[in-house]
Amino acid sequence: MPDYTVSEIPFSDTRGNQQMDALLHREGIRRDKNLDYSCGIFDENINLIATGSFFQNTLRCLAVSSLHQGEGLMNQIVSHLVSIQAERGNTHLFLYTKWDSAKFFSNLGFYEIVGVNKQIVFMENRRTGFLNYLKKLQKETDESPVMKKYAASSASKPLRIASIVMNANPFTLGHQYLTEQACCQNDIVHLFMVSENSSLIPFSIRKRLIMEGTAHLSNIIYHDSGPYMISNATFPSYFQKDSHAVMESHAFLDLSVFSKIAHALSIQNRYAGEESHSEVTSIYNQIMKDRLPEYGIQCTVLPRKKIDNEIVSASFVRQAIKDNNQSLLEKFLPDTTLAFFKSPEAAQVIRQISACKNVLHH
Repeated sequence: MPDYTVSEIPFSDTRGNQQMDALLHREGIRRDKNLDYSCGIFDENINLIATGSFFQNTLRCLAVSSLHQGEGLMNQIVSHLVSIQAERGNTHLFLYTKWDSAKFFSNLGFYEIVGVNKQIVFMENRRTGFLNYLKKLQKETDESPVMKKYAASSASKPLRIASIVMNANPFTLGHQYLTEQACCQNDIVHLFMVSENSSLIPFSIRKRLIMEGTAHLSNIIYHDSGPYMISNATFPSYFQKDSHAVMESHAFLDLSVFSKIAHALSIQNRYAGEESHSEVTSIYNQIMKDRLPEYGIQCTVLPRKKIDNEIVSASFVRQAIKDNNQSLLEKFLPDTTLAFFKSPEAAQVIRQISACKNVLHH
């Protein structure tokens, strides 16, 4: 058997990338648009026979030519990617794979987090990674002032515990309204802030604006979402047949993960805002309403807040920032978010939003 080596396929390597696209296509995989690094193994005729990539700390676009399967090439590809990730300081790695490939990756040191419909498996390279994440959430909950208040109370009435998963790009009066409704209708609200930096507004700023905009509510427990709450940016579509299948698989996988989180924190209800402008969110909300009750979790989708008969939307706010439409910003933003965007600190974020061609779906 030939002694193959793994080499990087730079994005500037036109021939290498064309061969990568062709190999992925032959193996029924579409090239993912989110890639930071790609590599491959070439035969003696400089034909690509195996490839793999990663985006942030997620391995993806892994394929071996059908003519060379069983030669240990995927082991080499994964070992190479893990080594490059380690050089970049990423030791906690994830991958999504087809159901029938999960056993192979388990032999390479990856462990299943959840699997969906015998189609997709979400895996990580830490045996107790997800368990440790759940313990972290439980610790944050136990140590929160909200939980300590109820622990000190002698009331025996069962607590109403709800949750919201929020990106807030940026935090608007719509987000504030949704949170206020959840807090009014429940004793405790777990607010998960999507911590992945794939939005136009960095997480550190989104988190601050969420917390400032909800500071008047006394029954919230805040959590960073961490790597387990799946977003569109990290969810790979490369082995899905069409965009609808991508959205469904994303929702099923996300809800499977969320159900485990909900049970660990005794969450009984998940709140979300109604969506008529985004097909992705609309489909997600419908699947959420259908599937969460199967896990014993209620799903409450509230009508979106309107001001002057206009739906308050973070997408419209980003467009208003791009267009310097101050009147709309003053109409749709709470004082805390508005104050940030009027401050010198917001200059870099505003430049980034202004430079983006399409801010409505970013």
